[in-house]
Formats: sequence, C-alpha cells, structure tokens
Amino acid sequence: MNTILIKDAKIINDGTSYKGSLLIEGEKISKIFRDNIPDSVLKSATVIDADGKWVLPGVIDTHVHFREPGLTEKGDFESESRAAVAGGVTTVFDMPNTNPQTTTAALVEQKAEIASKKCLTNYGFYIGATNENVDEIKNIDPKAVAGVKIFMGISTGGMLVNSKQSLEDIFASAKVPVVTHNEDEAMIKANTEAIKAKYPEGQVPISEHMFIRSSDACYKCTSFVIDLAKKHGTQLHVLHLSTKKEIALFERNVDIENKKITAEVCPNYLWFDETDYDRLGAKIKCNPAIKKEKSRENLLKGLEQGSIDTVASDHSPHLLSQKQGDALTAASGIPSIQHTLPMMLQLAKKGNFTREQVVEKMCHNPAKIFKVEKRGFIRKGYYADLVIVSPDDPYTIEEKDLLYKCGWSPMVGEQLQYKVTQTFVNGNLVYDEGKINGDKKGQRVSFDR
Repeated sequence: MNTILIKDAKIINDGTSYKGSLLIEGEKISKIFRDNIPDSVLKSATVIDADGKWVLPGVIDTHVHFREPGLTEKGDFESESRAAVAGGVTTVFDMPNTNPQTTTAALVEQKAEIASKKCLTNYGFYIGATNENVDEIKNIDPKAVAGVKIFMGISTGGMLVNSKQSLEDIFASAKVPVVTHNEDEAMIKANTEAIKAKYPEGQVPISEHMFIRSSDACYKCTSFVIDLAKKHGTQLHVLHLSTKKEIALFERNVDIENKKITAEVCPNYLWFDETDYDRLGAKIKCNPAIKKEKSRENLLKGLEQGSIDTVASDHSPHLLSQKQGDALTAASGIPSIQHTLPMMLQLAKKGNFTREQVVEKMCHNPAKIFKVEKRGFIRKGYYADLVIVSPDDPYTIEEKDLLYKCGWSPMVGEQLQYKVTQTFVNGNLVYDEGKINGDKKGQRVSFDR
C-alpha cells in the first residue's frame, strides 16, 4: 500500500486556507496534520515537499465530451484524461452525444467498460434524453448515472428533445439531476435565416455566431426549463450560462444541498468575449456562443455572488480541419480541460472571486449537487483525489505542451502563473511535473442516492 506525505502545503478546502500536511495511505486521505508530524510518519512515508505550494481537492469536471465511442479521431478516454490530470482534474462526467448516442442503460455500461481500461481520471456518465426514450430514463439506476442530459437546442450530435410531452414526462419522473443545454431552437432557426439574408454571398463571419445563438434564445429556453422544473419539483442543473439575462433567473446564496435549481458556467465564457472573434475566429466558436464583454463581466459577478454554482470545462475537442469555415459551417466546441483550473485561479488573482470560491465551484459544489461519494473535499477517509499547484510559476501556453488528441487550443500564447505540478487520483500520483504515470486507471464514481 502506498504511503505518501504531502508536507507543509497551503491547503485550500472548505472555505479556508491553512498550512498543513496530508497523509495518503492507499486510496484515501488517512490524516491531516496542522502541527508537528510524528517521526514515525516521516520515516515510513514517501515525502513530497510542498512548501510554498497549494493543495486543493481534485477538480470534479461535470461537463466533458471525451468523444468515445465513435468520434475518436477527435479525442478518446486515454488522450483527454491525460490532458485532464495535467490540469488538476480527477473526476469527469462524460456527455452522451457520442456515436452511438448514450441513450440506454446498456450503452452507459458499454461506455463505462471502455473507460475502465483507458481513463486516468475517475468517471461518470449522463444518459441522453430523446423524444422516444422516456421509459428508459424512468427505469435507470440513480446510483449508476450522473444525470439525464437534455439538449433543448440542436448542438453537436443532433440530440434535440422538442416533444413537450416527452419533456413533461422526463421532468416528472427523473430520479437523478436533469442537466440541460438551453437554446430556443425556433429562435435559432429564425436568426439563421436573417443572417443568411444579410450575407447573400454566403460567407458569414464567425462573430455573427453570437447573434444566431442569441442571448434571447438562451434566456427564453432557460426560463422555460426552470418553470418546468418548479412545476414538477425536479432537480435541475442548467449548463454553460452565457448571458447576463439568465443570471437573474437563479437564486443566490442558498445552501447548495437545499438548492434544487442550479447553474454552471465554463471558463470560456469568463475568459473570452466578442472582442476575441477577430483574433481567434472559429477556435472560440461554441454552443451557446461566447457573447459580449458585458455578459462576461456579469457572469464573473454571478459566480462571485452565488447565482452560479459550478464551473465546468465543456471540453469539446474537434480536429482543427473541422474548425475551418464560417459561422454556419465551422464545428462548435473548444478543447479546454488542461487549463480550466489555472484559468480560474488567474481570474481569482485579478479579484473576480477568491481562490476558496474556485475550489467551492469546481470541487465542493459538484460533489454536493450530484451526491458524489467521498470526493470533492480534503477530508479524512475521502479518496485522495488531490492537485498540487505552484502559485507563482509564470508560463506561456505552447502548442507543444498540449495533450489533447486534436492538438490545438485557443489558449495558446496566453500567459498563466498558476501551474499544476502534481495530480493524485485515488492516491496514485498520475501526473508529476509534466510526466504522466498511466499505469493506474481511475474508478467509476459512486453516487450517494
């Protein structure tokens, strides 16, 4: 059994920061020391000197697209989990818009079997909703899936649910959180036709994407699903907020364990805005669209003030060739998981929120909302899913350092000062100063439901 002592770190956890040391025995955290460490521990453990560094719970990223099965030219469980651990992510929940689409319990199990052989992080899965699989959703084991994913607007994979009766049935019967991609499909179609008319030659600038997938389309759909959740008492988690208007729909500063309607934002919407389209083009094209600077500023405030509860990557790799084209033809999605935690710590450094809030939104709240067993916190008896961060280690993101199979990122050239140096998954050191230790695979997440 491995015995590792992470010594003299600044531990950031449960809303506070303090100097301490952690003892890992096997898969779990066995002791937390705030004062002197017994000589017997120092002699028996492998010691990692973390003086001057921070230790955080491993990030629980509840929104990833690792593309397996069926789309593995873009990414797979091995390649994308390597990027994840390099970014301090220790648990991921994978989305259902793969090939085949994960719309049955049997297909969830098939995906779990693939991940068990390849994925370095821990893993959970969503079952995807369709207009036809309501009975499948009613019969799912709540301990076996993270939640039910509903695409309210067509996005990558084409999994639109537009039957009002199916939506009513899903919201009325779901035993797990319902997570939704919210864009009003009719408004998107109307906006698309209007934009096409504006550019009769056919080449539509990427910057028009935010007017096709407009703020009003997001707001209308989010309002609708919140009303539906309130009607049926459903636990609802709204994905990737991108607009100022949506923030007002969510309660702030409610105890997260009693909050039935919660919201997520992604670092892409906090880092980029409309001014970046000219520079980065389709590299920042995603659904919902990145919008105006004012939206970005208000999303940052919503996160700090408690209206927005979680931060997830929406890691969505595409081949660079698939990102060629205009606002109507280029693929939507951004690879991001390798840098989401350093990006959020950088935004905290700028004064948008605290580093303790970063841990709350990326580690604690995902564990609470989805009832993840014994992960998301630094506590005795919890799994040793941990990340060590060097807090003053400036670097420029370079293409050669990217671990995504797709090989590109809009973050190339950006400067960050927070560097992930080590990542532990279930007590195993899987990332160490740039080296991947891929012998040990992650575990399937258990849900306390």
